This record gives sequence, structure tokens and C-alpha cells, in this order.
Amino acid sequence: MAHITVEDCQERIGNRFLLVQMTIKRVQQFREGYEALVPSTNKEIVTALREIAAGKVLPEDMSQYTDTTAEQQNPNG
Repeated sequence: MAHITVEDCQERIGNRFLLVQMTIKRVQQFREGYEALVPSTNKEIVTALREIAAGKVLPEDMSQYTDTTAEQQNPNG
């Protein structure tokens, strides 16, 4: 089985910090019941990375799932 690496994902995303954020958010979505976009029997984090490397999850897609609670609690920034 092919291994997925951060470098594979960075080819698509380019920003390691954004990649980590996207991966974490996607894992949270799996735990909330979202379906995987690629076939996988791996752990959630590997599946999330596979989706990102395959171009199935893009940074724009993640904006609709952003938690704005912190912004609402402190509107003065």
C-alpha cells in the first residue's frame, strides 16, 4: 500500500500550517459523521491526508466549517 506523506499534501496546499488545520478539521468532521471522499480503511487522520493529497478537500471547502465562537466571544479582536 502506498504511504501518504505531508509532502504529498503540501504539493496541493503549500502552507504547512493550513494543511494541519485542514487535516484536524476533516478528522473532526469524520467524528461528527461525515463520509470519506476517498475509499479508505485507514485511521481518520490518514484518510484526511489522502483526501487532501487527492484534491478532494480544498482550503475554500473548509471555510464553511470554521468555528467562529472565539470571534463572537471577543468582537474587539
